[in-house]
Amino acid sequence: MRLTVAQALVRFLAVQWTERDGQRFRLIRGVFGIFGHGNLPGLGEALLNHRELDLPFYRFQNEQAMVHTAIAYAKHMDRLSTFACTSSIGPGATNMVTGAAAATINRLPVLLLPADYFANRFPDPVLQQLEHPLDFDASVNDTLRIVSRFFARITRPEQLLSALPQAMRVLSDPAETGAVTLALPEDVQTEAYDWPEAFFAPRVWRVRRPPPEPEALEGAVQRIRGAQKPLIVAGGGVRYSGASEALRQLVEKRGIPVTETQAGKGSLPWDHPLNLGPLGVNGSLAANRLAEGADLIIAVGTRLTDFVTASKTLFQNPQVRFVNINLVPGDAHKMGGWPVVADAREALRLLHEALGEHATPLVYRQEAMELKRAWEAEVDRLRQGREGNGLTQAEVIALVNDVFPDGIAINAAGSMPGDLLKLWRTQDPKGYHVEYGYSTMGYEIPAGLGVRLAGEAREVVVFIGDGSYLMMNSELVTARAYGLSFLVILVENRGFQSIRGLQHSLGSPEFGNELKDGQGNPLTVDFAAHARALGAKVYEVHTPLELRKALEAVRGDQGVRVIVAHVDPEQRTPGYAFWDVPVAEVSDHPEVRAARERYEEAIKRRRWFL
Repeated sequence: MRLTVAQALVRFLAVQWTERDGQRFRLIRGVFGIFGHGNLPGLGEALLNHRELDLPFYRFQNEQAMVHTAIAYAKHMDRLSTFACTSSIGPGATNMVTGAAAATINRLPVLLLPADYFANRFPDPVLQQLEHPLDFDASVNDTLRIVSRFFARITRPEQLLSALPQAMRVLSDPAETGAVTLALPEDVQTEAYDWPEAFFAPRVWRVRRPPPEPEALEGAVQRIRGAQKPLIVAGGGVRYSGASEALRQLVEKRGIPVTETQAGKGSLPWDHPLNLGPLGVNGSLAANRLAEGADLIIAVGTRLTDFVTASKTLFQNPQVRFVNINLVPGDAHKMGGWPVVADAREALRLLHEALGEHATPLVYRQEAMELKRAWEAEVDRLRQGREGNGLTQAEVIALVNDVFPDGIAINAAGSMPGDLLKLWRTQDPKGYHVEYGYSTMGYEIPAGLGVRLAGEAREVVVFIGDGSYLMMNSELVTARAYGLSFLVILVENRGFQSIRGLQHSLGSPEFGNELKDGQGNPLTVDFAAHARALGAKVYEVHTPLELRKALEAVRGDQGVRVIVAHVDPEQRTPGYAFWDVPVAEVSDHPEVRAARERYEEAIKRRRWFL
């Protein structure tokens, strides 16, 4: 079959499938893109002339945004399906680097197809080509190498025959997945080749569920049996493997309390008596208190980052040990833990069977449930806001959650991930969608598109601060173009207040974070007018009553709706754990010197886990 490289690529992508537990999904659901001279004659022509292949194309406004949309879609699809993203040569390609980093860090699949310089090098240098004095082959696309799980530059047509299957293997592998980049020189995209027809036969990539090795399982069982105060940390692996039911059975039969990470929130319903809520820097009083004295941590599908471990100050029991269940061997060996390299659902199911009638001591379960009740009372208090008519961020979250109890909360950066983790109440993992592996400002609105494209029928609520909104709001137009409905809660607090709060905690006066002009005067931005100009239906609120009325007005409505909520930036939700952010050892500010003393005292709690 004689086709151009771009045409062959499109035909191949259209017939790739994943399969898990007997269910099939399109591996590449469609293509997001912005065309330029580097990809229009090749991929642009191929997508135009192969529309019968059911590989739809979506035009975006920003290349970073389309990658965020793809990984949000993949997250909501439990990594079983994703989109491809194509850009032209040069700035279009490098605009995708941030999105690629977010995908790889969060282990979410996305296929990147950036154009590249001419492989024949005849018109060298072409527009937007990087010239390096010591590296003739250097390309700006090489910036994508470090943030990609798989990278290939296709300089000859036949290289696709081996590169594409490898790319699909990585995308569909639950342990290796992340950003996959195929750099496509603009001349090679248009070159023709005689392709074997078998290359375009439908292919199914089975998503593996490896069980734990018997020795690893037995070691985990022994450690659980020997523990008096075990604690489960439910991470994203619980969500992606569909392990919530297996987790629930284990927890209820064995009486082991559960804590959550950002990616694992909702693994158990928020009101489950043994769900103690989030752990670590953004954690709950209940989870963090129990973690301090736990003698066994069962980490399921989590990378155990600094926010989860409170920069390794959280687990203070001298005898504490770890059992780490993870598909990624590197994660399974963290914190000096007993590694169980396996699918989360399979490992939890087999652990449940192997433990027989074992259960934790009754007094420990009662302690956990009492802490749970105290924490929920604290959440109720925080959600009530304060006396008066002004709004707090916590109150905004609570009111939205009350009106949309089954809504999907989307966020990524600032102070809201921590507030949402503590305060948003969800019955299932899909009700909470926060990107916190890379905490990418600007992820939020594109993520709303991705969740909608995943076919979600519930209300999609995009929480975004004014700082993130100013970075990437253009995809409100994309949502309108493709008829994708979601609600944006734009919290207007006049700047980067999360970092301003951190700045104050380190003893420094405000500098460089608030929205001000060059003379230090507050800068006013009419966010409501801006969102309205982009075509959104807009409400502006200053009080709890106004917010509730606006939420009731948008409920059941369609299209892009934006509620601009003005909040008091000084009213913050408290934290309950240490985060290692160093404080300057030398400073003219006495507040900084005092903060340094507090810091040096706090880091004494750090521990090595070998």
